[in-house]
Amino acid sequence: MTARIIDGKTIAAELRGRVADAAHRLARDRALVPGLAVVLVGSNPASEVYVGSKTKATVGSGMRSFDHRLPATVGEADLLTLVGRLNRDPVVHGILVQLPLPAHIDSQKILAAIDPAKDVDGFHPVNLGRLAAGLPALAPCTPLGCIILAKTVHPSLEGLDAIIIGRSNIVGKPLALLMLGENATVTVAHSKTENLPEVCARADLVIAAVGRPEFVRKSWIKPGATVIDVGITRLPVPGEPGKSKLVGDVAFAEAAEVAGAITPVPGGVGPMTISCLLANTVRAACMQAGFPIPDFSKPSSDERSRD
Repeated sequence: MTARIIDGKTIAAELRGRVADAAHRLARDRALVPGLAVVLVGSNPASEVYVGSKTKATVGSGMRSFDHRLPATVGEADLLTLVGRLNRDPVVHGILVQLPLPAHIDSQKILAAIDPAKDVDGFHPVNLGRLAAGLPALAPCTPLGCIILAKTVHPSLEGLDAIIIGRSNIVGKPLALLMLGENATVTVAHSKTENLPEVCARADLVIAAVGRPEFVRKSWIKPGATVIDVGITRLPVPGEPGKSKLVGDVAFAEAAEVAGAITPVPGGVGPMTISCLLANTVRAACMQAGFPIPDFSKPSSDERSRD
């Protein structure tokens, strides 16, 4: 068996197109332009690239982008003051504070200070609590992207036996809640799980988010199962000094021999994160204005039918 490759780049582009259409309709019909504020503290090169990509994608989707770049020496109180000002700004509908923050700043305190209605990263305790209670909430972007990718293979996740390998607050736990909301049967595996390969081999849907390169092997995959790989690690290329490659948490080449469908790394889950951030910004703007909230959680019919 050769697995179908789940093309995250194409699916993310399709989602951005739907988000842009929704933003255009809001501006045309309701005079509402969604606005996203991104706060970057310090000069982490990776964060700067990521923030630049977010800004470009936001503007390209017909929304306003408000970038706030602060020195690494900024005090926690000053950062909290900025967050408070953005909370009160009516043209800002989404707030994202880029992590990691410098060691002298309490990240949890900053994230908790964001108005839950503007928490487009989905990390606020209120949004996570609403997600757990089955109430409408802004969900974390990477888990939401995993759901959309899985639905390109399985239009309904109801009744699927799903395993999530990893229990982080950013991916594993909120993803489990989203999967339960889809009526899947969910197992959350972690470092203390006994007989993990055997547990994994029963699953119709495997989502690897453990942060260990090529951890999930071919023998762990049920023939025909769908595999979503959240991990990304840069490893040196053997015998080629100075060269490196990106790999996921799944041993891709061997897993693809038995899986029914699988995401690549790169080009799988990664591209979905920014697209889901844009979707959350449009949803947040609609929620704050009391307008109908668009549902971006399902792929288009074209994406579901793509081989």
